[in-house]
Amino acid sequence: MKSITAGWETDLAILKHTGSSLEEFDDFVVIRSPQNPDYHWGNFILVTNRDVVDNAELWLRTFEAHFPDAKWLAIGLPEYPKSPQHWVSSGAEIERMEVLNAHVRPAKPDIATGYTSRLLSGDDWDLLLTREISENLKSGEHDEESFERFITKSIESYRELSEKGLAAWFGAFHESQLVADLGIVVCGDTARYQSVQTDDRHRRQGLASHLLGQAADWAGSKGCKSWVIVTESTNDAGRVYRRAGFEPDLETVTVYRSEK
Repeated sequence: MKSITAGWETDLAILKHTGSSLEEFDDFVVIRSPQNPDYHWGNFILVTNRDVVDNAELWLRTFEAHFPDAKWLAIGLPEYPKSPQHWVSSGAEIERMEVLNAHVRPAKPDIATGYTSRLLSGDDWDLLLTREISENLKSGEHDEESFERFITKSIESYRELSEKGLAAWFGAFHESQLVADLGIVVCGDTARYQSVQTDDRHRRQGLASHLLGQAADWAGSKGCKSWVIVTESTNDAGRVYRRAGFEPDLETVTVYRSEK
């Protein structure tokens, strides 16, 4: 496979951990996740040749050829296209995701008074599922039925990876309520954070910083020497990550059109 960024490299490593297949071609990779067909970023193509990023017509045809029944479009790019209008004219959105890397283990500040944190286990997974479904209902971002199928399968895979020692999920609790959580996955000697979330009512308490450090300690015990996190370029959380010692790496770029 051609050289890819740390963001895409860890994405593919996690997908392989969870049973997805990768089929490599000269200029792209086809990723399939039959175990989670509602996961659009588990069923997509990743362009690996920077010289052909602007050939939107080629990649739209390629996606359709490999996913003829898909109602969505999901294509990963190695860099931002020079002519984005070729992509936008198809009805797709191009998004730049910020990749941050730390080569020194992020510190773990004390958790705020009134909160506790722990490694998720047992009934905690049901709390995580309930929280995810509730958040989607509030935002209305995704179709309720397909999202519930997707997130149920996703959390099953989180749990399986955790039981194998390849990943861990941590949560911060206020009384008995799960109010912040994140995951971390071992990808060789690199650890990749997953889904950092804090309830709106419990922000600015340092919960994410505490969980980042807690997860970093766990990954360090598994032999990880660097830590990668990917976030939206417009996300204010980037400041939290930089304070924790993360520095910018090469971005990832996605082209996406949701289900029609």
